[in-house]
Amino acid sequence: MGVQKEKTIKHQTPSFNQSCNDKWYYVVRPSKGLFDLQLSELWRYRDLVMLFVRREFVSKFKQTILGPAWFVIQPLISTIMFTIVFGNIAKLSTDGLPKMLFYFSGNILWLYFSGSLSACSNTFTDNAHIFGKVYFPRLVIPVSIVISQCMTFGLQFFFFLLFWGYYLVGGNIHPNATILLFPVLVMIMAAMSFSLGILFSSMTTKYRDMRFLLDFGVRLAMYATPVIYPVSSIPEKYKLFVLLNPMTPIIETFRYGFLGQGAFSWWYLFYSGAVTGLLLLIGGVTFTHVECTFMDTV
Repeated sequence: MGVQKEKTIKHQTPSFNQSCNDKWYYVVRPSKGLFDLQLSELWRYRDLVMLFVRREFVSKFKQTILGPAWFVIQPLISTIMFTIVFGNIAKLSTDGLPKMLFYFSGNILWLYFSGSLSACSNTFTDNAHIFGKVYFPRLVIPVSIVISQCMTFGLQFFFFLLFWGYYLVGGNIHPNATILLFPVLVMIMAAMSFSLGILFSSMTTKYRDMRFLLDFGVRLAMYATPVIYPVSSIPEKYKLFVLLNPMTPIIETFRYGFLGQGAFSWWYLFYSGAVTGLLLLIGGVTFTHVECTFMDTV
C-alpha cells in the first residue's frame, strides 16, 4: 500500500460546485515504484529538514557544561589514547608522519562515517512516534542526520587544521594538490553512511538483532580500516582485504593530500565511489519498500 496524503488547496476546502480546474498543491498517488524516492517532494520539505538538523545538532550538547566543545574533546582524547597505545607502546608505523596528526586525521573521518551510520540506522525505531502522527517524507530524518553530522565533522576538521598548520610550518608534512579532492571525499563518506544507514534502518523494523550486529560491526570495522595504521604496513597477503573496504581509499587519499603520505590511487577511489553508488541503489530500494508498511512491525 502506498503512503496516503491529504489533499490541500491554496485557500479553502473545495465545495461541491467548485470547478474541477482548480489546482491542488499535491497530487495523490495510490502507490509508488521501488525506484521512486520522490526527491522533489523531499526538496519541498527542505525547511523541515533544516529544523531536524537544528534539533539533532542542539540536542547533543543541550544541558551540558562544555557544550559543542564535546565534539572536539571526543576525537582529541581518543587520538591521545591511540598515540600512547598504538604509537608509543605497540610501536605501529605511521609512515614517518607525526603520530598525533596521523591518528587525528583517520579518527575524525571514521567518527563522521560511524556516527552518521549509527544514527541513520535508527531512523524508523527512534522516530516511530512522529511517523505515526503526521505525514512527511521519511527520508527527511536520515538526510537531516547526515547534514547534522557533517556540521560536527566541520568543527572537528577545523581543530584538525590547527594541528595541521602547526606541523606544516615546522616542515614535518608535505601536502599536495590531492587536497582539492577533500569535498569529494566528504560527499562519498556522507553518501556511504546514508545508504548503509537507511538499509539497516529498514531491516531493524522487523529484525531488531540488526541493531546489535551493527553496533558490534562498526567497532570491529575500524580495525579493518587504516585508522590506526597505514596501508603500507600491511603484509601483502592481507592488503587486498583492507583495500576492499570502501573507507580505506577515502582515508588514504585524505592523508596523501593533507600529509603527503598515503596509498593514493584513482582506481581505488573510483572503486569506493562505485560501491557507494551501489549501496545507494540497494538502500533506496529497500527503504522505499519498507517505509509504506513499517508502522505495522516497528
